[in-house]
Amino acid sequence: MGETTNVAHRLEHVLWLGGGSGAGKSTVAQRLAAEYGLQVFPTDDAMSRHAAALTAEQAPHLARFRAMTMDERWLDRSPEVMLDTFHWFQGEGFDLIVKDLLTLPSDPPVLVEGFRLLPRLVAPLLPDVRNAVWLLPMPVFRRAAFDSRGTTWDIAGRTSDPARALAHLLARDRLFTERLAVETRQLGLNVVEADIGTQPEALVKQVAGLLHLRS
Repeated sequence: MGETTNVAHRLEHVLWLGGGSGAGKSTVAQRLAAEYGLQVFPTDDAMSRHAAALTAEQAPHLARFRAMTMDERWLDRSPEVMLDTFHWFQGEGFDLIVKDLLTLPSDPPVLVEGFRLLPRLVAPLLPDVRNAVWLLPMPVFRRAAFDSRGTTWDIAGRTSDPARALAHLLARDRLFTERLAVETRQLGLNVVEADIGTQPEALVKQVAGLLHLRS
């Protein structure tokens, strides 16, 4: 408990932007950084480095995932099993995110963003709930985001049945977003829903308001 309190104190300058895949976290973070003078730490950029640093003992889900073929990962298991065994969704490597944040200068404030920011892991590090927001994309919004990026088939296309693999991936991500909604509500944390027709400017404005950012 004492160690967590100490870390939380050292991270008082950090703002957290979590949420489901395809929610627009990176776009919102970059716009907030430009408008309010923040430094951004995108956790997606650190995933490969963190994965390489984790041992099988530290990250058993990751070790099993690495040993699977693409079909075993995305076709042979149900979306529910995929959700419950995906290493990042289980918080493996979160301590490495915290370790990275502790090395960054505290001025300007840091905005850390990514789907790996699980509410139950972030909550103990918050001096105030106003330091964190989770973006929850609705299924149609998420699919439109993937299509606009041209990344819809990046993973599924490497399996023997891309259409089925994509259906599994989208279902898994929907379940993850639903889980985030439950967890944030139970912990009293801030959320913003992103639905089809929601413009980036609206997301930026809502997140800035919840984080109490001032120019």
